[in-house]
Amino acid sequence: MNRPVSSTLAIPEAGAIPRHVAIILDGNGRWATERRLPRAAGHAKGVDRVREIVAACIDREIGYLTLFAFSSENWRRPPDEVSLLMRLFMSLLEREVHRLAENKVRLRVIGDTSRFEPRLRELIRSAEAMTVENHRLTLTVAANYGGRWDILNAFRRMLKDRPDLVEHLEEIDERALQPYLAMDGIPEPDLFIRTGGEQRISNFLLWQLAYTELYFTPVFWPDFTSAQLDLAIQSYQQRERRFGRTSAQVQAPC
Repeated sequence: MNRPVSSTLAIPEAGAIPRHVAIILDGNGRWATERRLPRAAGHAKGVDRVREIVAACIDREIGYLTLFAFSSENWRRPPDEVSLLMRLFMSLLEREVHRLAENKVRLRVIGDTSRFEPRLRELIRSAEAMTVENHRLTLTVAANYGGRWDILNAFRRMLKDRPDLVEHLEEIDERALQPYLAMDGIPEPDLFIRTGGEQRISNFLLWQLAYTELYFTPVFWPDFTSAQLDLAIQSYQQRERRFGRTSAQVQAPC
């Protein structure tokens, strides 16, 4: 398999439209609280927004969309809210997988799914299998995912497959580790978006965001429309993506 270019090993192509957009879906609970609604209403509204943004990415010919739906730290939330999020995830898989398949969207779920109940794990496997041949848009959902978990898990898997590396540490490099990372085979995000006003990446895609353009907006996720996505893309288009080079090098004719 031809793996996408690593931004720390080579200079990837950077077009006017980001090839890969990664989003932290933040602010569902606060959106509901501001409206004196239960937090559950915010999460439900957030699911509706996912549908709109998936469709918007298809319309704009964005090839990859990655959504941070549930972090490995979100288990610290109240049990009732965690239970609700799990139920919403199951409901979304049950109701939306056929729509994704019809629209030629491939679904991938990354993260430590071993903590999920068997029914949810089965729904994930079924949805991934049903959409595996689709290539119009790859929708990756990060669930019980953490960037540190991803890196540690990749090292464990690599050393399990290649115990000889313990005696040849000089052979451990990016190319050796890449096949074991959760996002193997997918280009690094061009544009990272976080809704809800917080300005941090919160353990999301730590390895993959090395040269990603960051965009933070105070808009809560339930209010993040396709027009808000366009504003993020416009901001991205104003960035000069140097990948370690000078401006003069970037602007020099090929």
